[in-house]
Amino acid sequence: MKIAAIQMVSGQDAAANLAQALELIAQAAQAGAELVGLPEYFCLIGQHDGDKLAIQEPLGHGPLQDALSAAAKQHGIWLAGGTLPISASTPDHVFNTTLVWNPQGLQVARYDKIHLFAFDNGRENYDESRVLEAGRTPTVFELPSRDGHTWRVALSVCYDMRFPELYRKLQPDLIMAPSAFTHTTGQAHWEVLLRARAIENLAYLMAPAQGGLHPSGRRTWGQTLAIDPWGVVLAQQAESPGVVLADCDWQRVQQVREQLPALRHRVF
Repeated sequence: MKIAAIQMVSGQDAAANLAQALELIAQAAQAGAELVGLPEYFCLIGQHDGDKLAIQEPLGHGPLQDALSAAAKQHGIWLAGGTLPISASTPDHVFNTTLVWNPQGLQVARYDKIHLFAFDNGRENYDESRVLEAGRTPTVFELPSRDGHTWRVALSVCYDMRFPELYRKLQPDLIMAPSAFTHTTGQAHWEVLLRARAIENLAYLMAPAQGGLHPSGRRTWGQTLAIDPWGVVLAQQAESPGVVLADCDWQRVQQVREQLPALRHRVF
C-alpha cells in the first residue's frame, strides 16, 4: 500500500491553505497513494491561539470537511484530514480533530487530540489548553487496502507521540501522527520519538508535518517522514510544502513480528 504524507507551511488564510492542501492531495493520488495524510493545523496557523475558533465547524459539515470529503471521493483515496477545529462543549474552545474519509467520501473515523501541548523555555510559550478541549477516546480504524489486506490504523496527533501507552493500547499496523512540532523541540526529539513508536509497536508510521517559517513568525520543524516496523526511515522531507511517498508492505509487518515477537508479551 502506497502512502503519502503531506508537508505544508500553513498561513493565516484558511481558504488559501485548503487550496494548497487540495493540490497536494491531487499530486499524491496521481502518484498512486491509497492513504493520504495532511499535517496538524493544515487549515490555519494564525497569529493567535484563538484564531482557529473563527473557522470552527460542527462535526459533519462545513467548507473544510466538505472539501476533504469531496477530494477523497474524487481521487478514490483514504484521506486523513490532518486536524480541523471541530466545535466543542463551549464556544471558546474547539477540539483538535483528525477525521478520516474513505474512497467513497464517507467519514469513517474521528479522533480528538488527547494530549495537549504545553511548552515554556522562557523564549517560547505554548499552551494548547487555552483554546483546545482535550479528547478522551483512543481511536483506531480498519483500512482494507487494494491488495486485500486489512490494516489497523491508529490515529494520534503530535504531542501524543510522547505517550507510548496510547499506541500499545491500540495495537496498530500503521500509526498516523500529523504534527506541527516546534523547531526547538523538533530538532531534539522528533525523529527519535517517531522511530521509537514504530519500533516498539512493530508498525509502520507516517507523520505529515508543518515544516518551515510561517507568516505568523512561528517556525515548525518539518521533517515529514515515513518509517517501517524496524525503525528504518523510508522517506523524508526537511522543510517546505511537498508530498512524501512510501510503500507499506504487509509481509514486512508479519516478518518483523515473527522475528521479534515482542507483541506477544504485552502486560497491559
